[in-house]
Amino acid sequence: MNGITTVPYPECEPILGYAPGSPEKVSLKKQLKKMMSEEIEIPLIIGGKEVRTGNLADCRCPHDHNHLLARYHKAGPDEIKMAVDAAMEAWKTWSEMNWMSRAAIFLRAAELLAGKYRDVLNGATMLGQSKTPHQAEIDSACELIDFYRFNPFFMNQIYMEQPDSGPEVWNFLEYRALEGFIFAVTPFNFTSIAGNLPTSPTLMGNVCLWKPASSAVYSAYFLTQLWKEAGLPDGVINFVPGPGRYVGDPVIQQPEFGGVHFTGSTGVFNAMWKTIGENMSKYGRYPRIVGETGGKDFAFVHASADVKATVTAILRGAFEYQGQKCSAASRAYIPDSIWPKIKEMFIDELKTLKMGDINDFTNFMGAVIDKAAFSTITEYIDYAKSSPEAEILFGGGYDDSKGYFIEPTVVLTTNPRFRLMEEEIFGPVLTIYVYPENKFAETMKLCNETSPYALTGGIMATDREAIIQAQKALRHASGNFYINDKITGAVVSQQPFGGARASGTNDKAGSYLNLIRWASVRTTKENFNPPTDYRYPYMGEK
Repeated sequence: MNGITTVPYPECEPILGYAPGSPEKVSLKKQLKKMMSEEIEIPLIIGGKEVRTGNLADCRCPHDHNHLLARYHKAGPDEIKMAVDAAMEAWKTWSEMNWMSRAAIFLRAAELLAGKYRDVLNGATMLGQSKTPHQAEIDSACELIDFYRFNPFFMNQIYMEQPDSGPEVWNFLEYRALEGFIFAVTPFNFTSIAGNLPTSPTLMGNVCLWKPASSAVYSAYFLTQLWKEAGLPDGVINFVPGPGRYVGDPVIQQPEFGGVHFTGSTGVFNAMWKTIGENMSKYGRYPRIVGETGGKDFAFVHASADVKATVTAILRGAFEYQGQKCSAASRAYIPDSIWPKIKEMFIDELKTLKMGDINDFTNFMGAVIDKAAFSTITEYIDYAKSSPEAEILFGGGYDDSKGYFIEPTVVLTTNPRFRLMEEEIFGPVLTIYVYPENKFAETMKLCNETSPYALTGGIMATDREAIIQAQKALRHASGNFYINDKITGAVVSQQPFGGARASGTNDKAGSYLNLIRWASVRTTKENFNPPTDYRYPYMGEK
């Protein structure tokens, strides 16, 4: 094709409200009913073919763990080798495909997801991951649609970035695919992350092996159907669910390993990085390592803060999707001068909050993801109940008889370095430290030093000088910083997402910064008037 093409400037997908009587609510309810009535079998997908290992595991509703949605086949070392071979075969043509064709596939995926797949992915995310309709809509629909529209646009911008050329010389950059395959490891808590981590490297011409979280295989399977219908060639993304020790370990041992795109726990990422280092002699290249990991995210409140806005921001930031967001507010610092007002309003609001089966659209919260998460989170709650340094201000109850339900729990501590102020919990538990109003600067220093993480955080204040102080004092405490807002909900292209310290490599999903990690740049210089004599002018005289 002769023509310099640009990707149309994208816009963020509008969020549907699912209000009573709305057509989207009627449609989604119908999809949920259909999915609840079925039990499907999920194969591996390797080289475009369905592979059944016979080693099966269940997909169940977290809010009703007796309800079986699907059974999926688990990959092992043999299937990993098959997937590597399929990926490297696909690499031969996919890495050479023109960028416009690659872009077109994902732009089509965006339109399919905005249409016929919207209810499918939202329904699967609600049932398999216990998200409310709003949390599913902003995740598995809107955010993923935005990734599939903005990433091609960012790719276009990257390719247009070219060097200067001097007289008689033409210089240009070629953004090549990496050699080898990318291993995408995705978490349970965001279908949009599961849909972006394998596809952002793929968009740039790479091929992938994709291991979704075992607790989110159900929605992940429908993503593979979306990509297939959008026109993604066989073998470009190979779907290999299974336990980390049977999937991740064999993958990293492969000589063709070219990089990892990861979202998950800090401990797992650290172990993976170490294993990659130990296997460097096998690869023949330096693998790209991109990861977003844990967080101990803070809401810092100044005495000038609007009380009502503060309560809303902290409640949403801490308890939407049961606190199972790496960006969730899990520690708050509140000045003693306004604490009584905030406490009264906060508890009054929490009393109105409903928790239960996500099929009931009046619920604000569902269940936590599985038995392991339930056990971990409730251990922290029990620890707080037994500690002389803590008081349960609200919640603290839990019940797993039908679903993995944990009440939104607010802990007040007298110790700013209390265990629940430092460690990632990944559940509906918020710990509050009330500080003396005249210790604003000292408490910000404490906030900066308390946690090894640096993912999200924010300041609630109307005093501009206080905001400026917080921006400076907490500069390295978060990769995404919010002023007078909840500290969750980063939007593609508007708030590129990622953190540093123990929170990851800060490669900013939702921007060109992430995509450029998946390209290997070659510089070409063409000389239109090459020299014909090796001698330089300085050599003309002794």
